[in-house]
Amino acid sequence: MEDYNKMSAHSDLPKSTSKPRILCVDDEPNILSSLRRLFRSQGYDVLIANSGAEGLLLLETEAVDLIISDMRMPVMDGSTFLEKVRLKWPETVRLLLTGYADIQSIIDAINRGEIYRYITKPWDDQDIQLIVKHALERKELELEKKRLEALTFRQNEELKELNATLEQKILERTKELRNAHDLLLGANEKLKNSFLTSIKVFSNVIEMRGGKLAGHSRQVADLARKIAQKLELGAGSIQDIFVAALLADIGKMGFSDELINTPISQLNSDQLGLFYKHAVRAEQLLLPLDDLHDAAKIIRSQHERFDGKGFPDGLIGEQIPLGARILSIAKDFHQLQIGTLTPKRLFPDDAKTLIIKGAGSRYDSRVIEGFRRVFNDKDVDLATQIVKVRNLLPGMVIATDLVSQEGMLLLPANYVLEETTIEKLRLYDVARGGVLTAHIHTKRKT
Repeated sequence: MEDYNKMSAHSDLPKSTSKPRILCVDDEPNILSSLRRLFRSQGYDVLIANSGAEGLLLLETEAVDLIISDMRMPVMDGSTFLEKVRLKWPETVRLLLTGYADIQSIIDAINRGEIYRYITKPWDDQDIQLIVKHALERKELELEKKRLEALTFRQNEELKELNATLEQKILERTKELRNAHDLLLGANEKLKNSFLTSIKVFSNVIEMRGGKLAGHSRQVADLARKIAQKLELGAGSIQDIFVAALLADIGKMGFSDELINTPISQLNSDQLGLFYKHAVRAEQLLLPLDDLHDAAKIIRSQHERFDGKGFPDGLIGEQIPLGARILSIAKDFHQLQIGTLTPKRLFPDDAKTLIIKGAGSRYDSRVIEGFRRVFNDKDVDLATQIVKVRNLLPGMVIATDLVSQEGMLLLPANYVLEETTIEKLRLYDVARGGVLTAHIHTKRKT
């Protein structure tokens, strides 16, 4: 709670409009002169210091966004200086400038100073400008993410305190929540590293209304992913389907409590017309995000039927995206059990039987076969093993969400590891003492 209070205070501060300020620390005047000339030409405010001690004194009186420090300096080297900066000004981005291949010194700087990047001398002007630009953009986006998270948390707490009988207050807070949701959409477009974290925030928004939908999206997403795996789809397609299932109901944000809680089979014609628009509205909300284009198409077609009698486009057969055919089965299976499709809640076996009967008419027979295999295929017993990050290999599959010690989501469950991702994890792990481990899927022989 204390952390959120701090973030709330930060969220009320106005955004700075001043140009970024860089501090360059080096004992060589010609290096300082070159750096100052290079970055001033890019519109930055540049400060210089001839030693680590001078840099620390300057930081006591001047606010600095980013520091570029030389590694080899007399009295206080770069790693020692950056460690002191990290302890007292942790939000300042730290870059190390080194002119020699001393791996141990670089590791010390990473561990002690938690540097963002190291740059070798002689540097390429365009490369160092790009590194500084990206570092400052990342800092700004992290601050914006904290501000939006604090805003969302505060509004959610206020929402809990509302009197359910005061309809006007509910309408006002719903509007505020919708605005917060739109802000998070914009933040997600910029914060690529927080992709799945933002997705989970979105999927929880509608479920905060309570009732039958609590936990609905996560269960549907899990089943949809298992069906896609049984159909042997690629990792990218499986992830698109999983994300689409998490976000399938965000178009219902503006629905009244009555519409949300009434089973679909009992909706009148006007209510049905409004209900079926939620998939199109969800697509419109997600289309501005390039990474969610495929998921948005799946969400739009979630109410299509294999026989062409669905909504909103009347698509038939394989005109319907495969992900939407999978999502339709996963959603209906769960909705039959919680009473949002029909008033009567079905037991899982009865719901499964009813779904299978729809093969060839409501549902794709091929997808139905994958659905059946989720429950019947016991040839392979999936287990997990714990692997240290330094021992990860390309092709390994994360079994559970990989979370940092601070509770930050690093990778989602069922993410297929690639070399570039593993390298980033290793650098992150080295900076935190090499203690990070991951649960990895493995096949146990039967």
